[in-house]
Amino acid sequence: MLLSSLLPAAFFLSASAASLTHRSATHHEHRILQRLPSNEWFHPRDHPVHQLFRRDADTDGIVYPDVGSSTWAAAYPSSTPDTSQLPAAWTAALNAAVGAGNIPNVPVSSQPVPDTNPVYPDGYDPTGPDVCSGTYKCRIPGNVWDAPDGYIGTGFDDGPTSASPALLDFLEANNETVTHFMIGINIISEPDSFTRSVELGHDIAVHTWTHPYMTTLSNEDVLAQLGWTMQLIHNSTGGRLPKYWRPPYGDTDLRVSAIAKEVFGMETILWNQDTEDWSLTETGGTTAAAINASMTTWLTGSKTPGLIILEHELSDESVQAFEAAYPVMKSNGWNLQSVAQLAVAGQSPYQNALGINDGSVTPADIIIGEISATLSATLSSTTTSSSTSSSAPTKTSSQSATPSQSVASSADNSSNSAFSAWSRLSVGKSVVYGAIISACVIFL
Repeated sequence: MLLSSLLPAAFFLSASAASLTHRSATHHEHRILQRLPSNEWFHPRDHPVHQLFRRDADTDGIVYPDVGSSTWAAAYPSSTPDTSQLPAAWTAALNAAVGAGNIPNVPVSSQPVPDTNPVYPDGYDPTGPDVCSGTYKCRIPGNVWDAPDGYIGTGFDDGPTSASPALLDFLEANNETVTHFMIGINIISEPDSFTRSVELGHDIAVHTWTHPYMTTLSNEDVLAQLGWTMQLIHNSTGGRLPKYWRPPYGDTDLRVSAIAKEVFGMETILWNQDTEDWSLTETGGTTAAAINASMTTWLTGSKTPGLIILEHELSDESVQAFEAAYPVMKSNGWNLQSVAQLAVAGQSPYQNALGINDGSVTPADIIIGEISATLSATLSSTTTSSSTSSSAPTKTSSQSATPSQSVASSADNSSNSAFSAWSRLSVGKSVVYGAIISACVIFL
């Protein structure tokens, strides 16, 4: 009987690594807890991204740098990802999904006029069943647009930014938990706020690497935007795998949502009301008074369906707009809950835990989060490498329950460099039994 793990290598060799070396002098370095909030952390063996992201903290041969360090930052793209640098495992998973017919052949959209809604080639209706563009408010079955009756699904886009500390202060003071839809390069720029968001127990979701219009990208570019953000979150949070993502500008379609779901196991969350608070600092943008008027209308109106309001932690002004609306939310009897937690009916907003605070574990599922130095040395000295391997992801099913029965969630739920490869670690029987026993003792 062998103990084995499939895992990605750790680092993307960024051309701009040298420019990031100053970061350690201006940012604290962090050690995120190895384990999820649950005392029992595991990957189900049929997990859709099990082969792409797996962390066995002290036994996978990877040293995870402190969050905020120059080494940590240098492992990732410094701007728009280069698709020639994609890990082979990701592209193999994409190709397998395309080959299986799970990625609809929707043409890439274009933007003849910058910063306007993307358009599709002649003959393709963006609201039709063959495209179904979120930009045009077409609702793909399974995508989340509405909260349950009486609920506000709380979340903020575009973080972390310089405005994030004030938002986190307010949320902590009011004992609120929200979903942060985070941009990859912003995590690199603001590691302190990222770390604090995790430590406060907020839910972390994907908002792409550089915030592009996703339907204008090739399959490979979509893969890179989602994959690098997911990898960064995974490697910087003790192994958490986000279950949800939000497309910038709401720009997704059948093809893009399918790549997120079939390759990375992520479902899509959008919104049913928009504050346009991102434009508060733009010339000709919205105003605090306009947002207040909209909020008053929404919050004093019908509670069916519940609200998912698009808000941003992009500026001090956008944070203040939320703070001003918060008393109105509470005084009108709304239940506030992190939108990712609403979508999963109280289960974990991460893919590698069945529940937020619990989950059954079998020996085959254990991922060692904290392990003794003696056991680490034993494993290291007896481990040998074998042939590389990879496989296409498989689908898993999600569960829903009150109050999330009204959430439009899917019935089917469905590393790091060009130089990385899969490796298989093998250990003799005696070490396997010793590892399992030691792990059980540690977790107890």
